[in-house]
Amino acid sequence: MKHDSHSVSKVIEVDLASPLFAQAANHLKSRELDMLKEAYQFSRKAHDGQFRKTGEPYVSHPVAVSQILTSWNLDAPALIAALLHDVVEDTQITKNEISQKYGKVVADLVDGVSKLDKISFESQKHQQAENFRKMLLAMAKDVRVMLIKLADRLHNMRTLTAMQAQKRVRIAKETLEIYAPIANRLGLNDVYRELQELSLSHLYPNRYKVLSKAVKRARGNRKELIRKILVSIEECLVEHSLDAEVSGREKAIHSIYRKMTTKTLSFAEVFDIYGFRVVVKDIASCYLALGVLHQRYKPVPGKFKDYIAIPKANGYQSLHSTLLSPVGTPIEVQIRTKNMDQIAESGVASHWLYKETDDGSLTELQTRTHQWMQNLLQLQSEPGSAAEFLEHLKLDLFPDEVFVFTPKGKIISLPRGATTIDFAYAVHTDVGNSTIAAKVNHEPAALNTELRSGDRVEIMTSAHATANPNWLRFIVTSRARSQIRHSVKTQQHEESAVLGTRLLEQAVNDLKMEPNAISREHWDRLTKEYAGKTQNEILSEIGLGKQVAIVVARHLLALDDNAETQTNAQKTSLVIHGTEGMALQFAKCCHPIPGDPIIGYLKKGHGLVIHTHDCPISRRAHNDPHKWIDVEWDPDSSKSFLVKICVLARNGRGLLGKIATKVSAANANIETGNFEQNDSANYAEINLSILVTNRIHLARVIRNVRSLDEVTRITRLKA
Repeated sequence: MKHDSHSVSKVIEVDLASPLFAQAANHLKSRELDMLKEAYQFSRKAHDGQFRKTGEPYVSHPVAVSQILTSWNLDAPALIAALLHDVVEDTQITKNEISQKYGKVVADLVDGVSKLDKISFESQKHQQAENFRKMLLAMAKDVRVMLIKLADRLHNMRTLTAMQAQKRVRIAKETLEIYAPIANRLGLNDVYRELQELSLSHLYPNRYKVLSKAVKRARGNRKELIRKILVSIEECLVEHSLDAEVSGREKAIHSIYRKMTTKTLSFAEVFDIYGFRVVVKDIASCYLALGVLHQRYKPVPGKFKDYIAIPKANGYQSLHSTLLSPVGTPIEVQIRTKNMDQIAESGVASHWLYKETDDGSLTELQTRTHQWMQNLLQLQSEPGSAAEFLEHLKLDLFPDEVFVFTPKGKIISLPRGATTIDFAYAVHTDVGNSTIAAKVNHEPAALNTELRSGDRVEIMTSAHATANPNWLRFIVTSRARSQIRHSVKTQQHEESAVLGTRLLEQAVNDLKMEPNAISREHWDRLTKEYAGKTQNEILSEIGLGKQVAIVVARHLLALDDNAETQTNAQKTSLVIHGTEGMALQFAKCCHPIPGDPIIGYLKKGHGLVIHTHDCPISRRAHNDPHKWIDVEWDPDSSKSFLVKICVLARNGRGLLGKIATKVSAANANIETGNFEQNDSANYAEINLSILVTNRIHLARVIRNVRSLDEVTRITRLKA
């Protein structure tokens, strides 16, 4: 009986893997095929006793993944890695064992795909982000990692119905947000569309069923019309001696659903659910076919895209045009060569990066993909969490693009919505950091100007300029976001170190010690106590409020906390020169200006924030005395400071102009202003934000404005 059971088991095993071996035999060498069979046996033994939610032996999953990759003609190491991709995660097998048995390449591929379940993370979200980061960095070194993962995800999505509803939704959402866009970015359009369809069916099962039925009905109703158009296109091309393959394609349900939701349309209003593909022999024939079809059917204005002249980032090339059918409904036509058609369906799978071309050079598609993957590596090298990396990645996966030109005519591809700042960072990091102005099509443009395809962009720079954190509000590319954050952090670190030095000197003074009493030996001892942090890092932390200056000074000088000098602390004041930066800020709750009695609050992570003495926040100084610093204004300061005033005045023609004239006469500038009608129609409240140098200057402004007959009351606002 044991023998019979074993025989049955063997038959099942052979049947399970035989389609894989038969398919792989078409492109693998005999020796490679033997290794694949041996890897299957290794995987089967490793997963012995494990079953999927569907009830099938677990080994059926890696076999299915490997079979998907076989259809893409992947090489033996990738197919073997696919068979083993879960053994490190789900069994006792280690990466080292795989390396010894199948080589380092296979082991690295398996490791790149494996999850990080054995590591402790802050949260599930952080774990997910870290998993993606690891996988994508492995992909940046070898694209086969992502191809294995995409095949893995594709098979999991095909069998997702066995999972619980909550888990199905989570996996489907993750697939739609991350894996489908990556498939699109790599040009795997078939995978991209199937992942979208499967995700939609699990996220919104009822909507998917309704749309599926509606598409089937529409297919039946329009069947004859579609056939006539197809025949008409073929006849038209033959008449002009164009050798072409014409085929019809139905729009994916996800594509229809997205169009309905984004444009708020009903299904009946989505006419272009069917399109036609024309495949010709060469590029010249593409444009000739386009002209012929435009003669036969009227093109819809603004619905033509030339992806042959300017390919998409994933290498996709084609002519797209929307035409009006005989009955007035729009139809989409795609025109491309056979090679373009192959790339459109298989993307990077048609030209592997690790596979050399005949002349040893990279194809344009290979170069584009390689560049994108290298950008991932560059992005990873920037400081930031795994969650930030995932955020940047999502930004980079937006499929909609614009193509703009440098002054020398170089084409730069950017996501739709990209600004002149995004363009500057795309050119070079140093260009982005030093940007002060921009021109679009030879005309001055704001830095937040959204760019359109065909725009010519010129960036003006200054050696003294630095990245502005306000840019983060409108930029869209991950490169720009990452570089700005890095630059801002560096700038903040430098400024906070300078402030920290001043605060520490003050603390040493308060302890009745000379600054030169602190030697190199003192700092060496302190850096060891502070977990190996450098002197500059400690000073920066003081400036950012993460360390208390008086405490650091005591540690430096090895003073006892109960020493007599403690009573003498906080006797001197820090002089504020009036330069607002990242490490020294003026509170927006009270808007202090020179002449106001002030106090400084060390806010953790922000630096020193200056408040007026009568500010409600500053009144809580006694609660945490170490965080409050006595400060005073530099008497020679000539900087401008923002202050808010409220003017109550009798409404009348030219009132705003009169007030502005009086403010200007006092040598002050109005930054912003708003006009509010009072309860009485005869009076209005005008709130102004103006720039003044000190309280005396403000008093002069108020006196000038008050001299107007229309003005009833004028007050300074501190909130």
